Amino acid sequence: MSSLRGQANHALYLGRILLQSWEQAQGAESLPAHLLAQAFGPAVRQHLLRAYGWFLLDLQKPAQLPAEPPACVAALPPTAPGKAQPAELTEFAQLEADGWLAPLLQEPGTETPRRSEGSLAATASGLPDRTELQSIADRLDAAFSRMGDLLDEC
Repeated sequence: MSSLRGQANHALYLGRILLQSWEQAQGAESLPAHLLAQAFGPAVRQHLLRAYGWFLLDLQKPAQLPAEPPACVAALPPTAPGKAQPAELTEFAQLEADGWLAPLLQEPGTETPRRSEGSLAATASGLPDRTELQSIADRLDAAFSRMGDLLDEC
């Protein structure tokens, strides 16, 4: 396993820890769901984006690594001259455009959050909910396994 894939797996693991904590906090019902979404949602999203970015770099294997992982296929460093783009990157680009990765890549809403009546907390907007983030984490894990196995065979 490459160090890039190791970083991808670690970021995915951190995201899963937060998802599990979010689920437990929701089950405890000590805080409103919208507050938990504000507390956990952005952090889970960030870990999943980092996992995805590190995995994209592992697929592309650029000569020079960027300081931070890219958030999408379009943000990858240019492919080296004479080197073909891996088919897996094309698959991910399609999933980013209109598949299960699209909600993860969508920037949260820029509108000002509004407070609910009787609450000092503003509601989170534009972020996938816990169930959707869990589904994305599961699909990333499956894609990492499937594509990682193919890379290991090469």
